[in-house]
Amino acid sequence: MIVSGHLGKEIVPSIHNLQQVKSIYVYCLNIDDNTPWTVKFSKIKAVVNDLDKLICRIEADHKNHKIPEESLPIDFFTGGNSIAGVNGQFVFFQVLIDCLIQLKSTQADKDDLINYCKNEYKDDKFELKNLGEFEKFYSPEKALYWYSRESFFFKTLNTALRSKDIHLIFLFRTYIADIYRQLVHYQAANSLKVYRCQKISKSELNNLKRRVGQLISVNSFLSTSADKTSALNFIKDVKATDKIDRLLFEIDVDHKMAATKPFADISAHCEFPDESEILFMLGSIFRLTAIDRSESDQVSIVKMTLCSENAHDLKQILLYIKQQLGSGETNLRTLGKVLWKMGEFDLAEQYFTRLLKEAPPNDDLLGTLYEDLALLASQTRDYMKSVQWYEKSLKLKNSKRPDDTEDVKKPINNRGKFIESL
Repeated sequence: MIVSGHLGKEIVPSIHNLQQVKSIYVYCLNIDDNTPWTVKFSKIKAVVNDLDKLICRIEADHKNHKIPEESLPIDFFTGGNSIAGVNGQFVFFQVLIDCLIQLKSTQADKDDLINYCKNEYKDDKFELKNLGEFEKFYSPEKALYWYSRESFFFKTLNTALRSKDIHLIFLFRTYIADIYRQLVHYQAANSLKVYRCQKISKSELNNLKRRVGQLISVNSFLSTSADKTSALNFIKDVKATDKIDRLLFEIDVDHKMAATKPFADISAHCEFPDESEILFMLGSIFRLTAIDRSESDQVSIVKMTLCSENAHDLKQILLYIKQQLGSGETNLRTLGKVLWKMGEFDLAEQYFTRLLKEAPPNDDLLGTLYEDLALLASQTRDYMKSVQWYEKSLKLKNSKRPDDTEDVKKPINNRGKFIESL
């Protein structure tokens, strides 16, 4: 509800305790005159005299109010050396994010993202205005500012991460890398305890209880508060039922654990810096240490500690996967290989073929890509396409040694063996 200073002074005492009223904003000419009477009412979120500031404040509060409604997208690591099942999801998402951060950006991909967002918000004049502002004024130093705003940027990126829309995440990679670098730059220098509240289904809570002691990867950026009371305020209107519970994440954070996934207080980059928001990098890893119950706050408390990729039961597997992908520059082939191992065969083929089109005609990488595509097609049982890619590989090898008769014969024989192997 938005009220003027004079009207608010009259009606707020009467409506403040109504369940239907969640937030009140006082839009007035004189802030100093109206601030004293507003401090008695907890639902009054802001006293402002500027329309743009009012809109921005409502946006920010709307974003925060949605936090309790959204369950965290997480993967579990059960331990051991296997990369099958849930372990594989955990490990390969870690490698995927590292790969995307290192990939070079292109203007074409930035344009594709902007065009995608324009189409998604084509009927929303307000978001189209935000898009125009983003196109004109975005810079890497503004990445946290844009992420903290309730706008197309946050909504689209958040949706992509939660749904694991890999191509859309790929288009966002430049901005994910910018957020990463800003978090590194502003990395917290001290250890701390942070909090996050949300509602959770009883089945999800029971699943968490079975996972105590395991590692958790949060597959989105994780917003938390250094103030427990502020965090609890987000779920004060959530009623526990036989199917829904109120949940408080209590996270102990050792700043020395942020070697690969940084975290920082981003309050100074928000439109309203009065709230202490600690943001953790996408893919941050935690160990679930305990789940307790607070009867005084009527919440279940999930206790976690921040971990790094060097956790004993994870380090060797990540090292093995990265060795399999090879060293050197991270490019679209690297991304394709990661997606291949994740079982995302169509996307792997998409990025392999894109790299084929972008590579110079005499690039040594072409033959390797042809062979990758042949093996990938074979794995998806498209044997005709597999043979076609392999023939291109042989043709390329022959063209590089036209006078070597023995080497010309070898690929022909190899082709027969390859077809037999299918």
